[in-house]
Amino acid sequence: TLAEKSDTHAATARRLLELALSMVQQWLADERFGASRLVFMTSGAVPAGADDGVRDLAVAPVWGLVRSAQSENPGRFVLVDLDDTSNVSLRDLLAVLDSDESQLAVRADRVLAPRLMRVERQANGASEAAGMTHPKTDSEDTARSAAKMGVSATGAPSTALITGGTGALGALLARHLVKEHGVRSLVLTSRQGPRAAGAERLKADLVELGAQVMLVACDVSDREQLAQVIDSVDGEYPLRVVVHAAGALDDGVIGSMTPERIAHIFAPKADAAWHLHELTEGLDLSAFILYSSSTGTLGGPGQSNYAAANVYLDSLAAYRRERGLPGVSMAWGLWAATGSMAGELSTSDRVRMERSGMLALSAEEGLRLFDLAQAAGEPLLIPARLDTTGLRAQARAGTLSPLLRGLVRATADRQASTAGSLARRLAGTPEEERERVVLELVRREVAAVLGHDSPDAIDVRRAFNELGFDSLTAVELRNRLSALSGVQLPATLAFDYPSTAELSGFLLGQIEPQGGQRPDRSLEEVDIRGAIASIPLARLREAGIMDTLLTLAGLASGSGAATENEPVDSVDEMDLESLVELTLGVDEALGDSAGRS
Repeated sequence: TLAEKSDTHAATARRLLELALSMVQQWLADERFGASRLVFMTSGAVPAGADDGVRDLAVAPVWGLVRSAQSENPGRFVLVDLDDTSNVSLRDLLAVLDSDESQLAVRADRVLAPRLMRVERQANGASEAAGMTHPKTDSEDTARSAAKMGVSATGAPSTALITGGTGALGALLARHLVKEHGVRSLVLTSRQGPRAAGAERLKADLVELGAQVMLVACDVSDREQLAQVIDSVDGEYPLRVVVHAAGALDDGVIGSMTPERIAHIFAPKADAAWHLHELTEGLDLSAFILYSSSTGTLGGPGQSNYAAANVYLDSLAAYRRERGLPGVSMAWGLWAATGSMAGELSTSDRVRMERSGMLALSAEEGLRLFDLAQAAGEPLLIPARLDTTGLRAQARAGTLSPLLRGLVRATADRQASTAGSLARRLAGTPEEERERVVLELVRREVAAVLGHDSPDAIDVRRAFNELGFDSLTAVELRNRLSALSGVQLPATLAFDYPSTAELSGFLLGQIEPQGGQRPDRSLEEVDIRGAIASIPLARLREAGIMDTLLTLAGLASGSGAATENEPVDSVDEMDLESLVELTLGVDEALGDSAGRS
């Protein structure tokens, strides 16, 4: 609704992103919504399956931004995409929203939840490119399965344009296209062009391999500059291959994100991709390849602007394919290549990604995946190495994204049992030992997020900033402790309680508040409270359980149990704690009755 005829396509997308960012930030800043979820509903922004298209490219980046916000703030946001034929009732949709799914698509009368799956290797070995592990194909299979992009259907040589072509990944690809794909003409763009570090050496290597090379300084977010580059391609070697590998990083947690930081990342990624689409739409391209990032699909703490731009690329590939144009978005995982954006990650960032299950690709692995992904015939693939051991550990800890559940075996019961496990443990621990138990747990989690092998390295009195914490480390610690405690902890946790000792004291107080509460709840009571808290009141009423509970508790109409001082007109007036106490009272009453019979 924000789009105007005078807007450029990219300007509309950025305005929608700015609106979404403002809503996310306001939602997180308002303490009244601390236990609530905000649902973003879009229409035709993302594809839901191989045969599904994208109708609204401008709103697609919102999914990337919110996915990153979900990574930083689990349980606070949900994404729902509708289509023109959606006829699922509001009641059915609300029932699904009661689950732990964070992303949904409604198509006709179906509600779909996304899962990443390995693409099984086909007979020709081509489709394993979508696999989340190192592909196991021999060199002959790879050569046969990967089309030679440097030669047209008539056998004539052609040109490949690589944006970001002098960067680490662009240079790797340029050499690969010449050596393995028969490319004999290359146009490599970057902001500095021939003045970029290593550019002249790269050109010399490519010429020695038999290619002609043009190095061009070009701001690819500028449509006119990019048009001039495309127009300058030698007619003897027509442009047949476009690879968009340009990009930038400007990481920061969602609370620190600004429209300016979004624009800084969006321009070289998304703006440039749309310009490339428009400027080559009438050409006979054999390949249109977008270098995206798995962050757009999986979300990534501190990368909301980057994730948004990459989702735009992913949706653009689907948008092109629906229109009969070539298009594939390769949402890369972590690269080990020095000089790549991933290669410049700090030690703590790399440890965080590896702990999440993302392992770095070598240059050889990455190029092999490039060939397989190009030949697979899918609009979106994630060439990456995932450590399934790390994913299983996340599943046990209850922190595994629903999107990844198809890659490891972990039952829902096993995942659900982790939430609030600290409370259950403390319920069976003597009161004088509880402080030590919580301190040891927090110390262990602090050591883990900092990449230490042992909690012994952590001085419990030392400030977190002295230990090496940054905003992303603080977010990860908060999320891990929230999962273990079953308590929604504040985003400012590590700043409000800036040492291991202070934080553990706060956490103990949240789990075992003093004053009026029974500090020695039984394990069974903790389980009952957790179970009831997870059931919406409407569900109890629909199932007919609510009336039974009220009758057993003497609160049903005509029971006469309500006193003059404590009238109960409706269970809807009860808060959650009152309902829990009611149910526990029923349980005790049933137990007493059984003992007397």
